[in-house]
Amino acid sequence: MGVHECPAWLWLLLSLLWLPLGLPVPGAPPRLICDSRVLERYLLEAKEAENVTTGCSESCSLNENITVPDTKVNFYAWKRMEVGQQAVEVWQGLALLSEAVLRGQAVLANSSQPFEPLQLHVDKAISGLRSITTLLRALGAQEAISLPDAASAAPLRTITADTFCKLFRVYSNFLRGKLKLYTGEACRRGDR
Repeated sequence: MGVHECPAWLWLLLSLLWLPLGLPVPGAPPRLICDSRVLERYLLEAKEAENVTTGCSESCSLNENITVPDTKVNFYAWKRMEVGQQAVEVWQGLALLSEAVLRGQAVLANSSQPFEPLQLHVDKAISGLRSITTLLRALGAQEAISLPDAASAAPLRTITADTFCKLFRVYSNFLRGKLKLYTGEACRRGDR
């Protein structure tokens, strides 16, 4: 069976296994993120992390305020934005979210009694954000950003998180909100 003759479900399975490792999926369709099952996997992981941290107290404190992207979406304004402006906002949000989760990982590493399930979810979030970044690159999301879009982009609105619960809530909301809206539009435009 040739590279292009593999069934779609096999590519999905391989990508879900290889992407968290940061490995490219040979011969995989470049628009893998357009398959709703792929993004859904990351959404479920983010929601699971949020649920695990909802009930924990001191062990889930970040002991500092970490800057994260504001996940509120004005749908009217979002629909009127050029796709390049949407891409800028998504890339900025992903970068800030990645920094925040890495900062959370450092907080856990310096903790005298780390909460084990928390470490697992932080590691999954780091892996998931790397994979999402790779998938967006394959979609051509960086190419969607023109210099005028990047120069005229409004500063990214931010909030702070002081607990892992809030950090994971922002992660989950960002994936469900801006990322899903952007990929949906970018995938539709690519299908034309």
